Amino acid sequence: MSPSSLAPGSVRSAAEVNEQIRALWLRAGGSLSPQERAEYELLVVEWAAAVRGAVVKAA
Repeated sequence: MSPSSLAPGSVRSAAEVNEQIRALWLRAGGSLSPQERAEYELLVVEWAAAVRGAVVKAA
């Protein structure tokens, strides 16, 4: 799932994205295929944005 597939203004929390990252690694058995690697990279970008958003809200 790409971040662009979310509705505009819809942002998942870092915890939600982290849970999806963990599930991806579990399904993959610790070795990602090229498609899973692409999904992982998108999730990491989404996770980082969620963390930044949480920091901005806290400030």
